[in-house]
Amino acid sequence: MIALLRSHLFAILAVLAPCLLVAAETRAAVANSPAPLPSADSIVRVNSTNQSFNFGRPWTKKPPFNRRGIGVVIDGGRVLVTAEMIANHTYVELELPVSSGKVAADVESVDYESNLAILKPQDPKFLDGTKPVQLGKDVQVGTRVSVLQLENTGAVALTPAVVTTVSVGNYPADGIALLTYRLSAPLQYRDNSFTMPVFLGDRLAGLLMRYETRSQSADIVPDVVIANFLARIAKPPYRGISRAGITFSPTRDPQFRRYLGMKKGQAGVYVVSVAHAAAAEKAGLKKADVVMSVGGHEIDEDGNYENSDYGKIPFSHLISTANLPGGELPMTVLRNGHTIDLKLPLEPRDLSKVISEPMVLDRAPRYYILGGLVFQELSRSFLREWGSDWKNDAPARLTYLDEFQDELPPDRGKIVFLSQVLPADTTVGYDDVAEIIVEKINGRTIRCLEDVAEAAKHPIDGFQKVELESDPGVLYLDAKEVSETADQLRDSYGLPALDNLGDPETKAVP
Repeated sequence: MIALLRSHLFAILAVLAPCLLVAAETRAAVANSPAPLPSADSIVRVNSTNQSFNFGRPWTKKPPFNRRGIGVVIDGGRVLVTAEMIANHTYVELELPVSSGKVAADVESVDYESNLAILKPQDPKFLDGTKPVQLGKDVQVGTRVSVLQLENTGAVALTPAVVTTVSVGNYPADGIALLTYRLSAPLQYRDNSFTMPVFLGDRLAGLLMRYETRSQSADIVPDVVIANFLARIAKPPYRGISRAGITFSPTRDPQFRRYLGMKKGQAGVYVVSVAHAAAAEKAGLKKADVVMSVGGHEIDEDGNYENSDYGKIPFSHLISTANLPGGELPMTVLRNGHTIDLKLPLEPRDLSKVISEPMVLDRAPRYYILGGLVFQELSRSFLREWGSDWKNDAPARLTYLDEFQDELPPDRGKIVFLSQVLPADTTVGYDDVAEIIVEKINGRTIRCLEDVAEAAKHPIDGFQKVELESDPGVLYLDAKEVSETADQLRDSYGLPALDNLGDPETKAVP
């Protein structure tokens, strides 16, 4: 029995040994942290009341909720937080850690792609006496840092952490991957932990954006991305983060490499698609090209290049974060067995050219209601109403068009669809028709909601004729009845208006 217990004990210790090693390393990190350490003079509590829009019923909002985090004081009497912290905010408040003095704040700048935002207290004297922080430097794999939290008393609580990975990872905004530091840190829950700063000594190394309790690992928005964001907002007019607008696949398969005409020693990645009006399209990049080098850096078969600070990381870092918008990067590509040189303009994605918007934040969804028929424009925010597994649960046709929108003709315009039918005298028999793409109304091709509004002014033989992509094919509404019952429809469903044709463009900075 003793021998059996001893063997079980050794087995348990074998499992715990890596965890104990990480704990020992992180304890050592605090002991060996560069002095001085961050203090409460450089941070504030941030309290945000948020209320998301309901894309299933676009004239309504979901119940409000609160987020509490920690913001970092930076130059100019401003506070830096993650953009997630204040997404769809209705009220933002700053609170001093020790004195608990509070003041309302405005969102001065926000970039959801970089997941960063700048807050400005409405009382310009509120941050008097605070100490702005500077950005960190020399962060690499193995660097020891500290995650800052606050006790209820306002005292600073530092959790030691180690940078385990530097790579390009997914950010909350769909379709964007930027430089990310991954930390190993045994964080404890505190009620102000939605956003937490990470320090290298008394310099800011980044802001935490997600934490996995089981693995005790955290991903942070690093100082490099923060520096890029601050540089962009400092040079009006504001420009978003640069993006190439391509998808690619590796070229590890030797047979695939021979098919592409790649010679021994050549490397690169295969271009699967090029987004409409994207920087890559303007550069002349085409589907089936092989990107071999960017900015003078050779690209391997997985899409990585050798970075002098971080080792091998994806080449998208050269486009999005290592350089600011406005210039261009040389590219070498292989096309039909021949190498050609291109110049990639460094510029943000033009959202006005995007068929299905990746995110709609801080503004109400657009819609148009005609006699109980609710028309909307496709966006990923609408699809996300189906939950975390939306790619499988949302309407298949709409999900497909969102995923492969770059395969559609560049002049396709927005995808307008009939999202639902409000039961009314004008829509009898159409109650179950929903989530079908609209092709024409009254003989006019529909490429945006403004087209719907204009077409509705021109009924055919006294009827509103709506032509759909699939069954039932065509819907008819009595135009006179639609007009006469419009006020009744609005009152019956408590609609603020029968349409919202607000600005369709997402603005990164208000």
